[in-house]
Amino acid sequence: MRAVLCREYGPLEKLEVAELPSPPIAPGAVRVAVHAAGINFADILIVQGKYQEKPPLPFSPGFEIAGVVTELGPGAEGVRVGDRVLGMMEHGAYADEAVLPAERVIPIPDAMDFAAAAGFPVAYGTSHGALEWRARLRAGETLLVLGAAGGVGLTAVEIGKAMGATVIAVAGGAEKLEIARRQGADHLIDYAREDLRARIKEITGGRGVDVAYDPVGGDVFDQALRSIAWGGRIVVIGFAAGRIQQIPANIVLVKNCDVIGFFWGSYRRHRPALVRESLETLLRWFAAGKLRPHVSHRIDLAEAPRAMALLAERKATGKVVLTTGR
Repeated sequence: MRAVLCREYGPLEKLEVAELPSPPIAPGAVRVAVHAAGINFADILIVQGKYQEKPPLPFSPGFEIAGVVTELGPGAEGVRVGDRVLGMMEHGAYADEAVLPAERVIPIPDAMDFAAAAGFPVAYGTSHGALEWRARLRAGETLLVLGAAGGVGLTAVEIGKAMGATVIAVAGGAEKLEIARRQGADHLIDYAREDLRARIKEITGGRGVDVAYDPVGGDVFDQALRSIAWGGRIVVIGFAAGRIQQIPANIVLVKNCDVIGFFWGSYRRHRPALVRESLETLLRWFAAGKLRPHVSHRIDLAEAPRAMALLAERKATGKVVLTTGR
């Protein structure tokens, strides 16, 4: 089988596509013929050696797969050979085949194609967990989404709307904002040419936002924190801007606001049943037409470095997905 290999931490250009033996099946595991694999910003950091987790070298990156179950290991339950599924891995998704525990695969609706399914678990799971479990977003509240045209940001727009919030989408440029509008955003802010705090004040009548969702960090976090309403919440998802912000405690005190961290990957380890329940809920929302995954690029596995660069350089909207040609 083909697999994208990282033999040393460093630039994306050092990744290579190699022919490897098919991984052996294990008890309680399933083999999946991979049709598509999702790319996440964390994959880039892992390859560069900048992530909080470092798989032993050499390894294949990637957390998300979608494909067809081709083999069941002894004791594997919950799926059958021939099922169309999505799956979640610690790493190793960028390959033609994957072997993973049966409890980490979930059948997908007939209407969901493999590219949409491959980009579904991390982005939608992150936004649902952040807004439901951590931010406690309620119907009628105002949600600010930073990086609203990116992989996780766009899902936060959709999920915020599904949960009954008024959504303010923040992104750079009219094209990205139009995508956020199509996914349900009520208000749009172009941070490249508008004053973020002034626009939030205008939209909310001076009150501020109840919840801010931030996968960006850096300067926009600083502005969002100052735009939180009294008693509001801001959820830290990541640092795509490259600067890990320092949080001024005096603002947190005066506003009586919560600054909340959320790392979906740790829930996969500590609360796997909750993560599965969340994804099953989200798949039902998809089947009901509440969610419409946006995949901006579908690129062959052999071009993984180019596909990852699109994400690193912010040239993509929604998800970038690798395909295997099946």
